[in-house]
Amino acid sequence: MKTPQDVYARSIELHDRAKGKIEIVSKVPLRTQEDLSLAYTPGVAEPCRAIEKDPSLSFRYTSRWNTVAVVTDGSAVLGLGDIGAAAAMPVMEGKAILFKEFGGVDAFPIAIASKDVDEIVRTVELISPGFGGINLEDISGPRCFLIEQRLRERLDIPVFHDDQHGTAVVTLAALFNALEVTGKKIGEVRIVLNGAGAAGICIVKFLYQAGARRIILCDREGAIYPGRRENMNFAKQDVTRCLVDAGKLSLGGALEGADVFIGVSGPGLVTADMVRGMNKDAIIFAMANPVPEIMPDDARKAGAAVVGTGRSDFPNQINNLLAFPGIFRGTFDAGAKAITEGMKIAASRAIAACVPATHRSPDCIIPSALDRGVAKAVAAAVAGAARAR
Repeated sequence: MKTPQDVYARSIELHDRAKGKIEIVSKVPLRTQEDLSLAYTPGVAEPCRAIEKDPSLSFRYTSRWNTVAVVTDGSAVLGLGDIGAAAAMPVMEGKAILFKEFGGVDAFPIAIASKDVDEIVRTVELISPGFGGINLEDISGPRCFLIEQRLRERLDIPVFHDDQHGTAVVTLAALFNALEVTGKKIGEVRIVLNGAGAAGICIVKFLYQAGARRIILCDREGAIYPGRRENMNFAKQDVTRCLVDAGKLSLGGALEGADVFIGVSGPGLVTADMVRGMNKDAIIFAMANPVPEIMPDDARKAGAAVVGTGRSDFPNQINNLLAFPGIFRGTFDAGAKAITEGMKIAASRAIAACVPATHRSPDCIIPSALDRGVAKAVAAAVAGAARAR
């Protein structure tokens, strides 16, 4: 059996051998003098003049129509934390190849050596004419909320923070099928989330949009409620409008009588006794990586009916790869200038539908992250939702 150390060593060897995971490849020939005159000088002057007169033609005459900037400051890299912009580059290149392999989208890593909100926003704003969309990645909260909001206001191209919205989309997809398997309804179940960072806060808002009304969000201090003063920020305060007022409950107290647990926090924070205190046929999505809030086998032994995780070595891996390639593919195909809540919910439903009703079971609520058909289904659903606006 391969150990994590084996994977780490082989990954270093791969990165050293390949010298990076992406490259630029020409789409047009450059064999003759005529090829050169068409692709570059003097012929290239004509599309430049056309774009000067009508900037929208940049989406027709350049690769902009199909390109995403994967932007990070390296402040919240999954499992590693604040490692800086340069150290985040292998992750950003990895994201870029996933965009290409699964969505046919060309993506370019943009690592910004600043953690200042104004500097990051201004940098992205200045480079935006070269891209058709912006994917924010591994930027710590609550700054990530401000950065995304300001960019959405200033740019006329889609802006998407995958750590927030990609996670929320796939979580909802898994929840749709888990609720069906357990015979429960989203508007009736009590949902407890642990982890009030970018992903947790976004998941709360997204579940609320999808009809959930009994949501409790916890952080290190316990339940978040209106008027709480300890360890609060503007993002936590804002999300209270989507929460039930649970008062000063601990995570364990919040889980008493809950139907669903969603964890985007840290290892070992949920015990078997907490699971036993939940309602019958409980749903557990313990998504902390690499060590979840509770190991899937332990959650099942404690009585959980459906267990999802962020890991690939257990059933029901809740992986953002199921969302972002198809979301951007569909957004670009529809020529949409923003990714709306309706488009994201359409993506969740499309992912859920990729598991046929006859195949849904406690160990099969979400398609494989390597299923190439998912991105196509998501793209079609997102494009349809965009065009229906």
